[in-house]
Amino acid sequence: MRKPWVVGVLLAGVLLGGCGDPASAPGEPPPTAPHASATTHQRVPASPGPGPRTAPKVLYLGDSLAMEGRRVLGQEVRRELKAEYTSAPYSGTTLCDYLEGTADRSLVPAADKAAALVRRLRPDFVVLQFWGNSWGYTPCMDGITYDRSPARYFTRYAADARRLTEQIAAAGGSTRPSVVWVSQGPDPITPDRVRRVNALYEQRADASGGLVADAGKAVSPATGRYTWTQYLPCTPYERAHPDYCTQPGRGRTALHRDDDYLHFCLAPTTSTPKPCPVRSPGILRIAREITKTIRQSAG
Repeated sequence: MRKPWVVGVLLAGVLLGGCGDPASAPGEPPPTAPHASATTHQRVPASPGPGPRTAPKVLYLGDSLAMEGRRVLGQEVRRELKAEYTSAPYSGTTLCDYLEGTADRSLVPAADKAAALVRRLRPDFVVLQFWGNSWGYTPCMDGITYDRSPARYFTRYAADARRLTEQIAAAGGSTRPSVVWVSQGPDPITPDRVRRVNALYEQRADASGGLVADAGKAVSPATGRYTWTQYLPCTPYERAHPDYCTQPGRGRTALHRDDDYLHFCLAPTTSTPKPCPVRSPGILRIAREITKTIRQSAG
């Protein structure tokens, strides 16, 4: 059922222009950064039932993958952890967009830079989910792309990861938050790039006392962590909830649409980035892995 990769890549380039990070640019200029903050705040509702001794504050930042999953992650951390949840993802971004000092060439406004949000919200956890913008869509990458110079790309990406964790730690002061790096799923076009990006996240977490949520494993085959697939066997939860087991007769569920190898939303990608409007197994799997990582750390 897979489409030829040439067609898939072309379609992905068109669809991801405003919402994603494919390996080659979509051929149109980046959108103008929003003038108003796109941050959404979701506070935990009052609940008479027992909960954690201290409900954590969770801040979720990232690119189009975070944008499409922001609502589902909020539901999961509120339900499982009674968390106070804030999300401020921007499609097409990468780590440097959230660095303070890049406002004039960034897709993220100053009010939603990571450090600014940490100072304002005092979160316990800052979740960072980035595919690893590899083709210079955002101006703050200074034209450095994976396809032109992998060495420069990884050097720059590592430096930005270090600066971002340092800015978050400094903004937290005596109550510095835990940074949760979200590992990414397989990339069928540049599989080694994602493998190295995930390794970089692990190194940064080790160096700065952060965490890694291996969400990418939840959307990878058991036989190959970096083997891309459009379908995976339904989990027991998905079989018990038919909306999440898209092909119950074959015992499998869809992670991606036929025309989008990157995103996990099973609704068509739109030019205006927004949370995924339909139940999508890949998004739920990722959100649950992030939630589990926070729960284990906060417990």
